[in-house]
Amino acid sequence: YYIRARAVDHCVQDFLLKTQSLPRTQILSLGAGFDSLYFRLKDMGLLHHTVVYEVDFPDVACQKATLIKGVKELSALVGDTGGKGIGAIAFSGDDYKLLGVDLSELSELERTLEEAGLNNEIPTLFIAEVVLTYMENTRSDALVQWAAEHFPRACFLLYEQVQPEDPFGRVMQQHFRQLSTALRSLALYPDCQAQQRRFLAKGWTECSVMDMNEFFTCCIPEDEQQRVQTLEPFDEYEEWHLKCSHYFVLAASKGMEPSWTPLSPSVTVPCHAGAVGVAGSVPAAVCAGLSGVPGLRRYGHRSVLIKPNMIVTTGGFGEEDGQHCRVRNFHLLSRHAGHWGAVCVTQNVPDQRWGERLYHTVSRLSDTLALVVGGRTSPSSTGLGMLWLKFPETWGASGPGDVAVELVSLQPAAEAAALRWRHSTTEITFKGEQYLFVYGGRSALEPVLGDWHFLHAPELSCTVISVEGPVPESRHSHSACSWEGGVLIAGGLGAAEQPLGSVFFLRELEHGFQWQTIETHPPLVPRYSHTAHVHEGKLLLVGGVWLHASSVPGVTVIDLMTGLCSNYVINVEHLEWPLMLHNHSSVFLPDEKELLVIGGGGNCFSFGTHLNPEPVLLSLSSILTSS
Repeated sequence: YYIRARAVDHCVQDFLLKTQSLPRTQILSLGAGFDSLYFRLKDMGLLHHTVVYEVDFPDVACQKATLIKGVKELSALVGDTGGKGIGAIAFSGDDYKLLGVDLSELSELERTLEEAGLNNEIPTLFIAEVVLTYMENTRSDALVQWAAEHFPRACFLLYEQVQPEDPFGRVMQQHFRQLSTALRSLALYPDCQAQQRRFLAKGWTECSVMDMNEFFTCCIPEDEQQRVQTLEPFDEYEEWHLKCSHYFVLAASKGMEPSWTPLSPSVTVPCHAGAVGVAGSVPAAVCAGLSGVPGLRRYGHRSVLIKPNMIVTTGGFGEEDGQHCRVRNFHLLSRHAGHWGAVCVTQNVPDQRWGERLYHTVSRLSDTLALVVGGRTSPSSTGLGMLWLKFPETWGASGPGDVAVELVSLQPAAEAAALRWRHSTTEITFKGEQYLFVYGGRSALEPVLGDWHFLHAPELSCTVISVEGPVPESRHSHSACSWEGGVLIAGGLGAAEQPLGSVFFLRELEHGFQWQTIETHPPLVPRYSHTAHVHEGKLLLVGGVWLHASSVPGVTVIDLMTGLCSNYVINVEHLEWPLMLHNHSSVFLPDEKELLVIGGGGNCFSFGTHLNPEPVLLSLSSILTSS
């Protein structure tokens, strides 16, 4: 809601600034509802020579007029004379007119505006904030064209939805259909470029458009971005970026001298707009044996292959006991005779330290031992430490059994490694010894971390090992994979809350380690909240969130010898629901060259929570053979 209000204010105030030397201007807000824009502008002293006209359905206009009359501060601002509205004019002040008219009835709208004193000859700003999309396309197009034809000097500000067919877009559309307010514009105008062509074809001579990710980055000053980012603990980056990629702001004009260009970027950022090159597709299918297990509908969890055909899934937020909550139970996924099944596993927990943790890591140290590092319950409750997960020797062969959960007693030097989330923990080797490499993430004190810790297994002592080479930019929500004794770090979200496209290899040397940059070509599209695996010299990146691209991430294969980067879309024709590949977990099954994707999704703004209902198998045999 902040970014929506900010975009409208930005464009409106730019119009008022550019026209302040003119004797008269006017603003016409279409479908204004209960918007308080007039009162804010009036209170700021920005309406010296501007009249604001608001139009909405007659019953809405009457309710708003009653509300204004009943609040003395509003009445004082508008200069209420106490008179009653006449006809379609529900309220009339010196510089504020509230009209009750159906926007789809153009002739009636034109007559009422003329009666209220609207002047076609002076510079006019039209505002349509999530309004036109609810109208039949022929009627909304006629309104856009009417405004261009009847006003020689005019500007048009439009804010509404875009990108209807990707997973988030499908959830968004379903939400509005359930409210019986279908988004009609999306079929004809599914992206920003189509909306721009629409306005240019309807008589507007200039038109610029941005999605809200681009607007936030390019049009909001850096100090204001930082102010907003530090207002409160915030950790819903995926939902924020996805929501912003599904709304846009458009500024069109004609006859304005000088030109009205409120969407001129104040900063330039790397842009990956348009199509991403696609090398092929990967088929997706529901994993039949795991269908209908509610405990696997979750996000922010972790899944790890403990031994062949046996996976443990822990933590996250999802469905448990019929409600959405932080998930306490473990789930054991096992495969027998080629068929997967899942059971809920009880825990021997000495206290509640395990409970309800998201964005932790789980590292397998043996068939009977795994280590949980960090995580959070809420962004302000993060000191969750480390836990041992101990599995019975016969685990899986004679039923699920119990999992013993033990709090790790850490040395003071190692405590900093545990007080983080959205980090990575990766097994590496140095001089033949096993270590866990904890890197990046977030903490309660730092929004993004760039430090690392070497923990010697199994006693988890913090060891100082020399590291040279160019230090990667701080990041969280990246991926990390063991490879050739070292670790591959890919993507992530950086300090500026922008996805990163870099790939680094921490390589073992005789005396320590060295950071090396892996150059990819074409360049890797920046992303975060993905998962990753290595197979036979190829790095596989699965899903995630990226900005300024017209598609969603599928599977990207990077050849670690040549740097060749190939993108594959996921073919979801056999899935009956949107597959959201962020905040998921995935396990690579090398013998079958399959990826088992578990969970994923999240809170889709005000459209509801979408959790992928069933685990999905991605068949990679064709791309791992050909790439």
